[in-house]
Parts: sequence; structure tokens; C-alpha cells
Amino acid sequence: MGRRFLLSIATFILLGRLSANSSQAAPPVLTLNAALQLAEQHSPQLQWATALAQGANAAITTARAYPNPAFNTLAGPQHRRMLSAEPGLLTHFSVDQLVELPAVRRARVRVAQLGRESTQFTLAEARLGVRRTVKQAYFQVLRRKSEIGLAQENLRLVQDLERRVRVQVEVGEAARLELTRSEAEVATAQTFYNSAQLRYVNAVAALRTAVGAPLGTTVDLEGKPDLTGRLPALDELRAEMLARHPALQQAQAEVRRAEARLSSEREQRKPQPSFRLEYERQPDLGFYRFGVSIPVPLLNKREGPIAEATAAISQARAYADMRRLELTADLERAYGLYEVALQQIASYEQGVLREAEAALQASEAAFKYGERGIMEVLDAQRVLRTVRLDFLNAQFDLQAALIDIEQLRAHDGGRP
Repeated sequence: MGRRFLLSIATFILLGRLSANSSQAAPPVLTLNAALQLAEQHSPQLQWATALAQGANAAITTARAYPNPAFNTLAGPQHRRMLSAEPGLLTHFSVDQLVELPAVRRARVRVAQLGRESTQFTLAEARLGVRRTVKQAYFQVLRRKSEIGLAQENLRLVQDLERRVRVQVEVGEAARLELTRSEAEVATAQTFYNSAQLRYVNAVAALRTAVGAPLGTTVDLEGKPDLTGRLPALDELRAEMLARHPALQQAQAEVRRAEARLSSEREQRKPQPSFRLEYERQPDLGFYRFGVSIPVPLLNKREGPIAEATAAISQARAYADMRRLELTADLERAYGLYEVALQQIASYEQGVLREAEAALQASEAAFKYGERGIMEVLDAQRVLRTVRLDFLNAQFDLQAALIDIEQLRAHDGGRP
């Protein structure tokens, strides 16, 4: 009795160690939220946009800075050449200070502030784009993983059929041609399975690129397409996108920035005085001088910079219109894909998938009893494989459309 008890304890400990080792060998599970957090920390695109925003903040400090005074000094000996001149050291000190007009300073600061506003929207757009890319890559990996499952199931079906045909050929109930056809179908199914694995490897590599962080040699994902959400009408989505999307707000901010730059160029036509204070020391006397220097805009009236700023306004407005058209086209494309995917899913769920499965079962039963040949079974298997793959693609196409529309609606952390 004691030996049995000790043996059961040893067996329990051994099984516990084996289960622990198997759990350690299992690849880590990467959730969608974890992938998004990794992208927030490591994405080069977000780092670039963040650095751009930091540079815009520094530009405001630069715009608010006052011009530095210039301190000058001269010294040299004086020799006697006339009876009244005393020999000795001559020294000269002067200070120059440019005095900016308040309107010029305000216009320059305004341009820098609008630049910071534009970079904030750029950062928000970059965050939306990164999150969309990560989500699309994540669900693309899940799609390829599901394709591998379908390929394995299809390979199992044709291999099972090939084994049954081989037995029939060996006992003389079927012709050799039937076995050749089934072997060819197995080779085709094996090729499809290998292609699915290759597509899965490429999808994982794309996910690593989208996240921007190392994910290890092997990674396992969890999740499935969320097909429960329903969208409002297209017109409502379009109005929401035009009011919320940071790309459009960034384009409008660039228009305001170009207008402020034009105002700054016009303000710079006004003469800005420079004040000068001098002190000169001679061997026998010393004196002070005070003066002001005002540039006269006769030869250079800044026609070129003003014309460039005017052209920049037209360019910014055209770019804003172009972005509006591009985003509207993207929304219409994604919404069209969403509607088509919904119709396909409904069609498959309402009977196409069940009919394909029933057709395969009927053909297999007829083949078993010798009423049909192997070609009917192979055709039914191909139809079922195609229907299952199309159903899978429709699900993930719907998920991809929802992700695109979510990004266009700026509902995924893209607001500055």
C-alpha cells in the first residue's frame, strides 16, 4: 500500500513537471491591446510625429525670443600730429539694439503657434494610422491562421478519401484511374496547405513591422472578427469624418498658418528701428553719442516673400480639398466593402454553407454505395472548400472595412 502511494505521488510530480515544461514551451499569446501598446511605444512613425511636435513647441520659443544687443569696442594709440592733439590711447564702446515692432512679433509668434497646432493634428493622424495598420496586420495574421485550419481540414478530407479509394483499388472494386485522381487531389490540397503556411509567415512579418518591436521567433494570437457592430448611414459617416478627422483639421490648420505667414511677411515691410549708444574716450576728453537707424524700404519691398506666401495659401487650400476628396473616396470604398461583406455573410449563413456541406455528404454516401464516381466527391469537396474560404474571407473583409471606417471616423484614439 505504501509503495503504491509513493508511486502515485511520484507520478503526480512527474506529470506536473511535464505540464510546466509544456506551458513554458508554448509561444506567448499576443493580444490586440498588447500589440497596440507596443506600437505606441516603439513605432518609428509615432516617434517621428512626436519629434515633429516637439520641434513645433521649440519654434514658439524661437519666435518669442528678443533680438540680442550687439556690443562693440575699439582701441588704439593716438600720436601727436598737431599741437592740440594729446598722444595716448583711444577707446570706443558702442551698443546696438534692434527694436522689433509689436505687430511683427505677434505675427511671427502666431505663425509658430499655428505650426504647433498643425503638428498636433499630424501626431493624431499618425496615431490613427499606426493603430489601423496594427489592427489590420493583427487580423490578417488571424485570417491566415484560419486559412491554415481550413487547409488542414481539406487535406484531411482528401487524404481520407484517397485511403478509401486505395482500398477499393486493391480489392478490385475501383479502377486505377480513381486512385490517380485522388492522389492528384491530395497533392493539390498539400500545395494549398503549404501556401497557407507561407502566407501566415508573411502576415506575421508584416505584424512585426507594424508594431515596430521584436515579438520573438514564434507568437500566438487570440481573437476573432467582431461582426456584431452595425454602422449608420453613409451620409452620417461622411459628415462625422469631415468634422472629426485630424488629417482634414491639419490641412485647415496649414491654411491658417499660410495666411498668418502672409500677414507676417506684410508686417515685415514696416521699418524696424535700431538704437545705438556710443562712448568714446580720447586722451584729453570723452563724449557720448546716441542715434537711431531706420531702414527705408525703397529697393526691397518684400514683393517676392509676399508673393510666395500668397501662393502658399493657394497651395494649402488645394491640399485641403485634395485630402477631403481622398478621405471621402476612402470612406465610400470602405463602406461599399462593408455592405458587400455583410451580404455575403448573410448569404453563407442562410444556406450556402449548409448546402455545400450537405452536397458533400450526399456525394460521399453515393460514392460509398457505388452510385457515383470519385469525380463527384472531389467536385463537392472543392465546392465546400471554396465556400468555406469565401465565408472566411467575407468575415475578415467585414472586419477590415470596420477598421478602416473606425479610423476614418477618428474613433480610435486619434483626437489630439
